[in-house]
Amino acid sequence: MTNKEALLKLEHFCAYQERCHDEVVNKLYSLKMTPDEIDAIVVQLIESNFLNESRFACSFARGKHRIKHWGRIRITNELKMRHISPFNITLALKEISSEEYETTFEQLSEKCWNGLQEKNILKKRKKFCDYMLRRGYESFLVYDKVTVLEKEFN
Repeated sequence: MTNKEALLKLEHFCAYQERCHDEVVNKLYSLKMTPDEIDAIVVQLIESNFLNESRFACSFARGKHRIKHWGRIRITNELKMRHISPFNITLALKEISSEEYETTFEQLSEKCWNGLQEKNILKKRKKFCDYMLRRGYESFLVYDKVTVLEKEFN
């Protein structure tokens, strides 16, 4: 594959949805490009604004929070896994307003607690906490919420 063909293919790849640098580099390696060719293509994509790590991080954070209802911890870890800079991670987390975050947390926690069929309160508490922590919400929020929900349950 020539550089021009690869560039066109990657422009389409990046235009379809926001991509991080890792995804683009992996795609280029799968196309059997050499490291020098990869560097040249990545530079061209950045210059033509097809590839923008800040834009990707912000879009990722907004989407994962609004659609999958992930918390800040999970979003941060996922962005770190994609080698996004700490500056861009901070920028991305600012995309989620504290009101929106609290509302999502409240709705998700109520839905989870009410959806658990467990009769044993200790098991129900553990399942709830595990679920909410896996979603990436801060432990102090989860444990405060579970104590409030337990009081309502009793």
